Amino acid sequence: MQNVFAQAVTDVPVRECRKTMLRFRQIAPFHSLPRDNLNRKMKPNTSHLLPIIRLSIPLIIGQLGIIVQQFADTAMVGHYGTSELSAAGFVSTVFNMFIFFLLGISYSTTPVVGSFFGRGEMAAASGTLHESLVVNVCTALVVMVPLTWLYIDMEVLRQPAELLPVARPYYLCLLLSLPFLSVFNTLKQFSDALGETRLPMWVMVAANALNILLNIVLIFGCPALLVPAMGLTGAGIATLVSRIFMAAAMGIVVFRHKVYRPVVSIPGRTTLRGLRRLWLIGLPISLQLCLETASFNVSGIFMGWIGAVPLAAHQVMCTISTLCFQVIYGVGAAAAVRISQFAGRDEWAEVPRVAYTALALAVCCIVVLTFGIVAGIRPLTALFTTSGEVSLMVLTLILPFIFYQAGDCLQIIFANVLRGLARVRTMMWSAFVAYLVVSIPLSYVFAFVFGFGAVGVWWGIPFGLTTAGVLFHREFRKALRENDRKDVGK
Repeated sequence: MQNVFAQAVTDVPVRECRKTMLRFRQIAPFHSLPRDNLNRKMKPNTSHLLPIIRLSIPLIIGQLGIIVQQFADTAMVGHYGTSELSAAGFVSTVFNMFIFFLLGISYSTTPVVGSFFGRGEMAAASGTLHESLVVNVCTALVVMVPLTWLYIDMEVLRQPAELLPVARPYYLCLLLSLPFLSVFNTLKQFSDALGETRLPMWVMVAANALNILLNIVLIFGCPALLVPAMGLTGAGIATLVSRIFMAAAMGIVVFRHKVYRPVVSIPGRTTLRGLRRLWLIGLPISLQLCLETASFNVSGIFMGWIGAVPLAAHQVMCTISTLCFQVIYGVGAAAAVRISQFAGRDEWAEVPRVAYTALALAVCCIVVLTFGIVAGIRPLTALFTTSGEVSLMVLTLILPFIFYQAGDCLQIIFANVLRGLARVRTMMWSAFVAYLVVSIPLSYVFAFVFGFGAVGVWWGIPFGLTTAGVLFHREFRKALRENDRKDVGK
């Protein structure tokens, strides 16, 4: 294997190749493993625990940085004015689905690059990077078409007329930022696939700091710098600049840093077959993410039917629960990286060990986080509202929140495991069943037919997430059985 690796990077200094090989061995060792697929132990393996933790910590820190940025944006815009806060919420609701769609397309980079990298096929990994950039940027440009039409005819969304002049500049800034966001997502997924999660973390942290700093200057103004207060428009400019910075900084890191040189220094071919493969992997992931997002958006609509207080409580609980989601997502993404590399080398004996180790780690994290949130729910709620009615409503949502964590943990881990295996076509249909057939109807029935109100809306969520987790796990076990049959036939 070392000879293949050395031949593939003949243009790279030997010292750098050796460093890259040593780093890669720490992530996924090249040693020969016993092939006992039929008697595979479906339980965690401590040999994978530290590598998963090492990969997941930068991912988690980067994800938490997004939460901090969102919280800071909301708080600063809210302090500037109520109409600005409402307009920001309206624009974010329009963009969220499209942003998740673009994110899902970028996720196709991880399993393909990880598989090539695991086999030492550096030219193919380099070619996939260029193909992924083409696919993601082109998708962003296509997505901008309907969003541009909505910008021109924003009245069709039937929002209060006084919000539209405030919302339009912010909307335009977010629209222009989408291609840069897609470039960053692509390069980040490429870096993650190589097992390098620290450098993207630092880029995200720097971009979040830049965004917050620009928000302070542009939203409220800075007379010393002759910058007028621009309100929500200033927040939009800050977001646009920070996303341009993210794309540029990540591009410099990937194409200039020595860590990536053994891959990016090799000319890679862009082929229609490669473009099609990335699109066919990314599209089901995008639709799965959009369906999951839609279930929470519809829950918010149901809450709005009940009243303003339940809707506010729903927003507070969604923000708090995002903390759990981001931590578990970091663990799942780390598992996807390792699984893509092991599957690429056809070391399937390690695949379930990685998956169940990640699940065990995620369960431990979720128990600690849930306990902390429940114990500190009152001070956490006080960060978002001073309303006694909203705080009391948040307390009534705690029990379904606790129950839905188990299902969310299961579906996040095995969704990422399936992504690592590039086995994503059934995920879309599983998500359709879980969210559109189970979660949303049950939320409606519990809330309005059984009369449980706001609590009923939230009781539908655990059923949907658990259904998704069970279906994803079933698909994972099916993939293992199919690989067992292939090995028996050899």
